[in-house]
Amino acid sequence: MKNNIILIGMPGSGKSTVGVVLAKKLGFQFVDSDLVIQEQSGKLLYQLIEGLGEAGFLALENEINAGIQADKSVVATGGSAVYGNEAMCHFKEIGTVVYLKLPYEELKERLGDLHKRGVVIREGSSLRELYEERVPLYEKYADLVINCSGRDLRSIVEKIAEEVS
Repeated sequence: MKNNIILIGMPGSGKSTVGVVLAKKLGFQFVDSDLVIQEQSGKLLYQLIEGLGEAGFLALENEINAGIQADKSVVATGGSAVYGNEAMCHFKEIGTVVYLKLPYEELKERLGDLHKRGVVIREGSSLRELYEERVPLYEKYADLVINCSGRDLRSIVEKIAEEVS
């Protein structure tokens, strides 16, 4: 059943914030896949990344995301969800995948400490490198791309609601 909206994008692009407001507007449930991972593992994201390493975390994230059962829900994914092919195929089967696109400079301003946020980033890698690595994946999986640059929350939510209905 393809009646869900799956939000993808970089950390700090607004997936969780937009997701909550969009779910309220549509009368949908809201699911934050990062919270599902924390709930199922009993650990915080940064603890999982530290304990399992990057590859181990991505494997766990892929497995949990691929098993998310949702109906009339807005699902906000973690920024690294696009590394999980099974998860992304599952999301495309159950919903419309919406990429919340932000230019690098705006994203950099929004993000604080990446490690405290539980962002999967290779040792010695920069935010720009992460951005350039992930953008093609977001574009590959997106059914819909929403340019969020300079837009407020309400206009982003309105645009998605209009496009998916």
